[in-house]
Amino acid sequence: MHTPLEELVDAALAEDIGPRDITTEATVPADARCEARLIAKQPGILSGIEPFHMAFSLMDAEITDWESLSDGSRVKPGDVVARFKGHTRAVLTAERTAMNFVQHLSGVATLTAKYVEKLEGLNCKICNTRKTTPMMRQLEKAAVVHGGGVDHRFNLFNGVLIKENHITAAGGIREAIQKASRGTHHLMRIAIEVENLREFDEALEAGADVIILDNMDLESMREAVRRAQGSRVILEASGNATLDRVRAMAETGVHFISVGALTHSAPALDMSLLTTNV
Repeated sequence: MHTPLEELVDAALAEDIGPRDITTEATVPADARCEARLIAKQPGILSGIEPFHMAFSLMDAEITDWESLSDGSRVKPGDVVARFKGHTRAVLTAERTAMNFVQHLSGVATLTAKYVEKLEGLNCKICNTRKTTPMMRQLEKAAVVHGGGVDHRFNLFNGVLIKENHITAAGGIREAIQKASRGTHHLMRIAIEVENLREFDEALEAGADVIILDNMDLESMREAVRRAQGSRVILEASGNATLDRVRAMAETGVHFISVGALTHSAPALDMSLLTTNV
């Protein structure tokens, strides 16, 4: 029985291969073996080495002499990220799928590290969101952690986060918070998203545990932090958290900044897989 990750990688292989890899079967002897090296071509943070390895294993590449860096490792151009031997046909057939995983996830980790570096010396953390590729959430959220970020809720079951449409349906901020409190247990925090200081005051007075400042300007964020002094509320900023703006957002005094771009807009890290006959 396959694990969820094996099922994901298997489905990705099936999507890429179709009935057969006609190019590899036509050009590569059936008994050929090779040594493969994964080479970094730009600086970054590694993530996704497990699905990378798994793609070849699921193709029955009979991998030997496996060596690799660990997820979270910093790489620079020319670094050998992984090295192994295996059946050439299986390696070449699985190559694109394996590379898609490791390049994308390393891109997520690398972008996260850039955000984290912007906050050096400040008491604020970068966190991910649910804006992930369908069926890739666990891997992408792990990549954010590899890059030095922290996790937000994993799915809708992990916590209460009241957004604009929930507020409208519930009849207002206070009503939404009260209904959420009655609908959950006492150990679960209630978070709510607000767009201005009037909404912030209402959420604070209603007893929200976490208030998310959505697309607020810096002056409003600083004022929200000031108004929250003496309370135990956790403040998170979201929206327009670009690399150029994120440090100024953190300097307002918020505890967390959530960045959807970490997972939905990270560019892939440039790498190459090179093989030699053995």
